[in-house]
Amino acid sequence: MKILKTIAFLALATMSTLPTMGQDLLARQAPIDRKMKAVDSVALHRLIEIESYEAPSADLYDDWDNSHAHSHVTVLPDTFRISLKNFCMPTTSRVLTSNFGSRWGRQHKGLDIKVYIGDTIRAAFDGRVRVVRYEGRGYGKYVVIRHDNGLETYYAHMSKQLVVEDQEVRAGDPIGLGGNTGRSTGSHLHFETRLCGIALNPALMFDFRNQDVVDDYYTFHKSTYQRESIAATRLRGVSGGYSAESDEEVELATAAPAASYAQESRFHKVKKGETLYSIAKKRGTTVEAIMKLNHLKKNAKLKAGQILKFN
Repeated sequence: MKILKTIAFLALATMSTLPTMGQDLLARQAPIDRKMKAVDSVALHRLIEIESYEAPSADLYDDWDNSHAHSHVTVLPDTFRISLKNFCMPTTSRVLTSNFGSRWGRQHKGLDIKVYIGDTIRAAFDGRVRVVRYEGRGYGKYVVIRHDNGLETYYAHMSKQLVVEDQEVRAGDPIGLGGNTGRSTGSHLHFETRLCGIALNPALMFDFRNQDVVDDYYTFHKSTYQRESIAATRLRGVSGGYSAESDEEVELATAAPAASYAQESRFHKVKKGETLYSIAKKRGTTVEAIMKLNHLKKNAKLKAGQILKFN
C-alpha cells in the first residue's frame, strides 16, 4: 500500500511539472524562432533586392546573341533609369584621347581612353559576357558585357581577352588587357555604353578624370538626351574635341548602332508631313527598301521625329 502511495505521489509530481517544463521549452525556443524569422526576413528582402536589380536587363532585351556585337535593336524606352551603383572604372587611366560624337566625317560611338599594352581592363558592372571576338577592320580584340542594370558595355582594341562568352562577371573582374588591335592608331581602350543597342555617351555616366561615376543613377530621356550628351562632353570630355556640326547630326548618328566599322548605316529623321514615298524619293531609295529595313507595314503611320534607316 505504501509503495502504491509513493508511485501515485511521483506520478502526480511529474504531471505537475510538465506545464512548467513545456513553458521552459517554449521560452528557450522563442529566441530561436525570432532569429529564424529575422533570417527569413533578411533573405526575403535580399531576394527581392536581387530580382529588382536584375529585372531591368531582363525586361529590355528579347534575345541573347553571341554571333556579333550589335544584336537586334530592341525598342528604346522613352525614359529609363540606370543604376550606376556597385561600379568599377574599366581602367585607372584618367587620360581621354577622343570624345563621343562626330569625328573625321563619321560617328565615334564611344570614348577613347589612353592605356598601354598589357594594362588591366575591368568589367564596369556585374553582368554576363555576350561577345568575345576579333574584328580586324574595327574593334580588334573586344568584349561585350550585358549588365543587370540594362546597359551593355564594349571594350575594344585589347591585346588579350581574359573572359569567355556566357561567363558571369562581377564589377572589377579583369576581362582583358590594353592593346592596339583592329582599327587603331595607338594603344588605347575604346569604351562604349549602349542601351537596347543604341550608343549612349559614356560621359553621361562616367567621369574618367575623377575615376568615378557622375551619380548613383542616370535617367535616360529620349527628349533631352542629345542636349545632355553635348553638355556631358563639354564637362567631362577632351577639351576642344567635340566637332558635331549640329544636334540633329549627333541624334541621327547615335539613334541606331552601326552594323560595323566597315559599313555605316544611314538614317533619316522624319519631319512633319513626310511619307514613306517622299522620304524614299529624297534619299534615292524605294519604299519597299525602307519598309524592310525598319520592319514597317505599307500603311504604317510616321511620326515627326521618328528615326528611319534608309540603307
